Amino acid sequence: MPSWTDHLRFAFQPVVNLATGSVAALEILARPETGNVLASARRAPGLDGEIAALGILAAARQETLLPLHVNVYAATLAELGDLTALRKAVREAGRRPWEVTVDVGAPFTHVPRRALLAGVRALREDGFRISADGVGDGDLPLTLLADLSPDIVKLDASLTASLPTSPGPGADARVPQDDGPHPHGGQDASEEQSGSPGHEARRAAVAAMRRLCDGVGALLAVEAVETERQCAAARAAGAQLAQGHLFAPPARRPTTGVHWPTGTGPAAPPQDPAGPPVSQFLQPAALLPVSVSAEEVRALLTGAPEVSGVVLVDADGAPVRTVDRARFLLSLSGRYGHALHADRPAMRLADPPRTVRTGATAWEALDVVAADERSRTGDDVAVVDDEGRCVGVVHLADIVRALAESRVEEAAGLNPLTRLPGSDSVNAEVRQRIAQGRAFALSWLDVDGFKQVNDGAGFAAGDELIRAVGKALATAAEGDAECRVGHIGGDDFLLLAGPEGPAALAAAALDTPWSAGGMPVTMSLATVHCEPGGVEGPADAAACLAPLKKAAKALSGSSWVRGRPGESGYEVLRGEEGPDQARVPGQAAGDRDGPARPVRAQS
Repeated sequence: MPSWTDHLRFAFQPVVNLATGSVAALEILARPETGNVLASARRAPGLDGEIAALGILAAARQETLLPLHVNVYAATLAELGDLTALRKAVREAGRRPWEVTVDVGAPFTHVPRRALLAGVRALREDGFRISADGVGDGDLPLTLLADLSPDIVKLDASLTASLPTSPGPGADARVPQDDGPHPHGGQDASEEQSGSPGHEARRAAVAAMRRLCDGVGALLAVEAVETERQCAAARAAGAQLAQGHLFAPPARRPTTGVHWPTGTGPAAPPQDPAGPPVSQFLQPAALLPVSVSAEEVRALLTGAPEVSGVVLVDADGAPVRTVDRARFLLSLSGRYGHALHADRPAMRLADPPRTVRTGATAWEALDVVAADERSRTGDDVAVVDDEGRCVGVVHLADIVRALAESRVEEAAGLNPLTRLPGSDSVNAEVRQRIAQGRAFALSWLDVDGFKQVNDGAGFAAGDELIRAVGKALATAAEGDAECRVGHIGGDDFLLLAGPEGPAALAAAALDTPWSAGGMPVTMSLATVHCEPGGVEGPADAAACLAPLKKAAKALSGSSWVRGRPGESGYEVLRGEEGPDQARVPGQAAGDRDGPARPVRAQS
């Protein structure tokens, strides 16, 4: 008698890296030929887990080297805990747990939170990666999303469909509406048109989710990308991974060749000035045991022309040696090369691995390359997780191209007078620190009576003064990873520092006897100290700075005033009141809650 498994087939859809245009993984999608097994799996955790295990074994028969994404319901993971059938299938397939991402899908309502988190923890301890699937149109609370701390957040297809273009036909088949979509089967794009009233708000939601992902250390993926305009909009909003018919539809045989659209628009928003994380450029690694022979490595390389090298790993998945494709095949193809090396360990033709952690930046990866011998400049760099396991590689060309593009974009945003970045760069860093829950101090500096300086000394003298101030601030910020200096325009500068405040920047601005065309010049500095949760964004911090700047301008000489969000008073750190500037002691400009005694610092 035929079993239901005889009528179950699987398709594979590429997960594309939007920074490199390469295939980062394959999602396994169940395709039953008869019956309604997917709808039944929603109510039967055991069946759901078995489908996931069968998907892993189906991928093994396709002999793909790519990492895999496999889908399960949240209720399945909560009830079955460690997903025994899936773990067994991964072992039988000869795959390592860290090559498999478990896409945990809705519904989450009524799923025991403690049991779900325990199941996620058990999978993670063995090395499995976790993805939160269908975010944005499901029932996943943000508090649970934070507790899951996923490696990948996949946005629901309805958000992709609301990006600036009309969606095409649905990406995948789905089960009847009354049973809801099953995670094994994929999702359709929404039929909502891009001109709907919520279009701009939803695009903003994608960008906001990128900032949340940065805060929890996750990558952002979008599903059901159907058009080149959607791809461009997804990249501009900050998405790092994508799936959809634009790149490749689900197919019975895995593919590494995908359509990569030209003119996909700007890359993800600027991140940490230290450079984008290497996880943004992560490529699948070809992993083999350290004990393999040279012939086994040769067979893999000749059968997979897209593989640039092989990482030889120990039993725990840690890199021991790396094999560069070109040098390895050249050694075997020379006279007597195959006879000399084929049956011997591949280790003899391998090199010590170059490794970086998943949290490293692209610049740190370049430092690793620069420190090695010149003959290995083009070798891949292995990326390892906190346990030292190899989770992929990064190609030097991808890093160099991305850093070059970021420098071009950065140069376009520099103020032509001071060559300092504008407010956008500083605001992006403020948003990142807020998302990461970090305290910071934001300051606003300007020249007192700058119009009179220009009128009295001339525009050339005014420009020279602004250039000198910008240079002094940039010099003071050197070597301090917490400091950022931006030139808003005219005589206004925006300064970002760590929670201890901008002491070095303040000294550079306020302790220098500035002059323009022989006219003495003073400065006013306002600082707002923001604790985690104190402000929601750069606009809130700027609103707090406005009254502080007004208070600083009311003081004589170079002045510095400091305050905190939500507090009515302020501290005078530099400057004195003039005879015509009497006010209630401690009263800040715009104070609504009465006087607050200022703390005066000694100059």
